[in-house]
Amino acid sequence: MKSALVIDDHPITHLGASRLLREMGYDPVGQAMSGEDALTQLANGPAPGLIVLDISLPGTSGLDLVEPLREAAPGAQILIFSMNDQTGFAARALQAGAQGFLSKNAPPADFREAVRSLEAGEFYLSAKQAVALATLRAGASADPLGSLSDRERQVLTLIGRGLSLQAIADELDVSYKTAANTSSSLKKKLGVDGINGLMKFALESGV
Repeated sequence: MKSALVIDDHPITHLGASRLLREMGYDPVGQAMSGEDALTQLANGPAPGLIVLDISLPGTSGLDLVEPLREAAPGAQILIFSMNDQTGFAARALQAGAQGFLSKNAPPADFREAVRSLEAGEFYLSAKQAVALATLRAGASADPLGSLSDRERQVLTLIGRGLSLQAIADELDVSYKTAANTSSSLKKKLGVDGINGLMKFALESGV
């Protein structure tokens, strides 16, 4: 019996993804609204063969959750299923250890194709993402998100949530100077002006 776990904080996504998975023979299909919920379920029950994981989750990034999920369910294939369809996210998903990346804007046929690819032990990217990723790796394109360090992504995410630099420093347990320097680096890399520009970029990119 094939089993899957859908990790997403949107009930509609749970409904749609779970329905497609059941049509493909997955039963049962577990659901989790957060990373903490997912890890608790995995600790107390059998590991699924497939995990469908959103990037934007309460309290954490799905990308940061990939490694703990792989440790909790070492045999599971992980498909990132996200509204963030920028090439940088796809690259980071694969680097983190996921086996596939699919935009939530994709049609159901692409979802089925992605699941079947992972079932066959293959990696999955849409044709558009594969070409963009190949171009990025060849150095012919510059994806600003892909150029950010983990610390810069953390700071950008917190700026998007409206935190001040001091609050960010406290949240990350670093000095104010470190938070301010990271903010300055972000402005330079992303080509934006001021905290408001960073906040707008964070909200539009969905980090």
